[in-house]
Amino acid sequence: QVQLVESGGRLVQAGGSLRLSCATSGRTFANYAMGWFRQAPGKEREFVAAISWSGGQLAYADSVKGRFTISRDNAESTLYLQMNSLKPEDTAVYYCAARSLRTIVVVSTGYDYWGQGTQVTVSS
Repeated sequence: QVQLVESGGRLVQAGGSLRLSCATSGRTFANYAMGWFRQAPGKEREFVAAISWSGGQLAYADSVKGRFTISRDNAESTLYLQMNSLKPEDTAVYYCAARSLRTIVVVSTGYDYWGQGTQVTVSS
């Protein structure tokens, strides 16, 4: 079992920046590929970014490419999402997820453990 706890979400103005964190506990963090997903009201959960166990493989949704950066600190068992140039359409609950394999996928069904989410609201 892996426990995931997101933090860092808040209200921010358009054009601003936020860094989300996902603290993990349980199994060895380095054994898992990790991802960020988000869900806006009335919409399906969507992929945002993913990172392999070593950080050597990355993937981003087209909508966030060039603005968001996913990273991980295996020593601290923590996943991050740096979000810059935020837009109102980035408003959503952001979830981190862990996959019981070291390589990444971009679909939610490929992940085995989920956090409770953190709310990001971007005002125009």
